[in-house]
Amino acid sequence: MAENKSSKKSILLLEKSIPYFLFFIAMISILTTVGIVLVLVTETYEFFTRVSFLEFFTGKVLRPLSQNPEFGILPLINGTIISSVIALLVAGPIGIMTAVYLSEYASDRVRRVLKPMLELLAGIPTIVYGFFAFTFVTPLLREFIPGLGATNILSPGIVMGIMIIPMIASLSEDAMSAVPNAMREGALALGATKLEVTFRVIIPAALSGIIASFVLGASRAIGETMIVTIASGSSKNFTFDLTQSMQTMTAYIVEVSGGDAPTGSTIYYSLYAVAMTLFCFTLLMNIIARYVSRRFREEY
Repeated sequence: MAENKSSKKSILLLEKSIPYFLFFIAMISILTTVGIVLVLVTETYEFFTRVSFLEFFTGKVLRPLSQNPEFGILPLINGTIISSVIALLVAGPIGIMTAVYLSEYASDRVRRVLKPMLELLAGIPTIVYGFFAFTFVTPLLREFIPGLGATNILSPGIVMGIMIIPMIASLSEDAMSAVPNAMREGALALGATKLEVTFRVIIPAALSGIIASFVLGASRAIGETMIVTIASGSSKNFTFDLTQSMQTMTAYIVEVSGGDAPTGSTIYYSLYAVAMTLFCFTLLMNIIARYVSRRFREEY
């Protein structure tokens, strides 16, 4: 009897301790995020004690290593947005059409084969994509665009689009597959063709998931590092010419953290100011994705 009571007490103690243990595990990610944000905020504040806020966000010249350094972030924001827009222009149509085929036209057997193959693209290291853009895509594009530079923003933008195709296609296909078959059957019974059902019933019904996939894809493109670091170069040009070399925020962070900036210098703290700006960009994209998902969600 004593052994049974002791065993029951041990089990009860274990049951009571499990919620605390799980709470501790859950808090690790939250505390890590808080720690990252605190570091970004404190180091960014130090940067803005040396460089004016207005100069940083309105300046079109970024020369951190010159004798008279200038810290305008607009060239980096420009490069980041242009590369992300190119990526979405590539990934958007291909991703949506792929999702339409997998959801509405492919047989179960074909879907089981094609979808895992498509998602393999997401497992390729981004440094491989970067060298692919630099050694294959850029020389190929130069055959058609003679003025294209050896490093440019067009090539990495296209390859980033290829990289995020699986994200847009997979999430969009999940959203389309979640639409009840009753809606398809009802539209077909009224005389609609398969194509009309897809574009007038299924896509509008799955719009929240599709838009969320685009926003998440854009967030992924904004935060991409290795592709733009390798293929777009380090020229801090404020231009809209896609054939020219540009630098994104992530590529600048890689450049500064490579060892050229002594700890405690203004260029060192500019690393955190750019990182904080990038954090705000990605945070805004995720907030938009959550809002869109809730705003346009269909209840079945």
